[in-house]
Amino acid sequence: MRSLRHPGPPAAERVRAVPCRAHRLSLTLPAGSSVNEAVTGALAEAGFASGFAQLDGVAISPMRYVIPAPAPDEAHVAWYSDTRAPEGVVTVEKAAVIAGIRDGEPFIHCHGIWRAADGVRRAGHLLPHDSVVAHEARVEAWGIEGAAFVARDDPETNFKLFSAEVAAAGAAAREGGRPALACTVRPNGDISHTLEAACARNGIPEAAVHGVGSLIGVDFADGRHVPSYATEVMVASGRVAAGGAEASLDVALADMDGAVHEGVLLRGGNPVCVTFELLVVASAG
Repeated sequence: MRSLRHPGPPAAERVRAVPCRAHRLSLTLPAGSSVNEAVTGALAEAGFASGFAQLDGVAISPMRYVIPAPAPDEAHVAWYSDTRAPEGVVTVEKAAVIAGIRDGEPFIHCHGIWRAADGVRRAGHLLPHDSVVAHEARVEAWGIEGAAFVARDDPETNFKLFSAEVAAAGAAAREGGRPALACTVRPNGDISHTLEAACARNGIPEAAVHGVGSLIGVDFADGRHVPSYATEVMVASGRVAAGGAEASLDVALADMDGAVHEGVLLRGGNPVCVTFELLVVASAG
């Protein structure tokens, strides 16, 4: 399977899967706030510091984003393009957000697909502090309890990456919710097989999968191949089948040329590039 040599020593722990409970939410994003402030503020108002949100249909202006690019030196295996700044109001078609904490402040990691005024579909990595919600929007989300995504300096990749960590329950633990896993995956392992193993170890036989990350090229189940060695990926629709035997990940992504690709990943053929961050929510329980 494809692999990349990162600048630092490989970490012994290749996946972190922290059991938690996920609570379904509907959040209101206020107009005029940065996307980072809007999402993390709405989550905090609901009582959560970490979670997942879908930005489908949200209007953004200004919109700022990047796509993957070659690294300028040997300090990283890949980097980011110059900032892209489409004119006018940009409408998100679909986008996935992992929310957590970075440098002691609320922070989101967002990949998605959007259309600007010219109607062309583009994809990439949203710059959350520089992109602003243009109109009040209602979005679907999950807040998590018992785990958190916390950005840490990662010696292996030389990036600051979200790490799934155990978090103490609030003063008043919520009732309900579903069993879930907050997961962060390190480079070079196949994303589907890694996910299946994490679910099996943690007794989750069937689940919905949400998240964002990067892959070293992409092989789709229908035979298509994306050769770009760095990609920006969102899970558009993901599931682990009954019994935890098989993961099906329908993704959307941008490659290093900015092209948009979509489809179901080939199991066993898609190694992680830098990181993958996932919220796995059990179908019942």
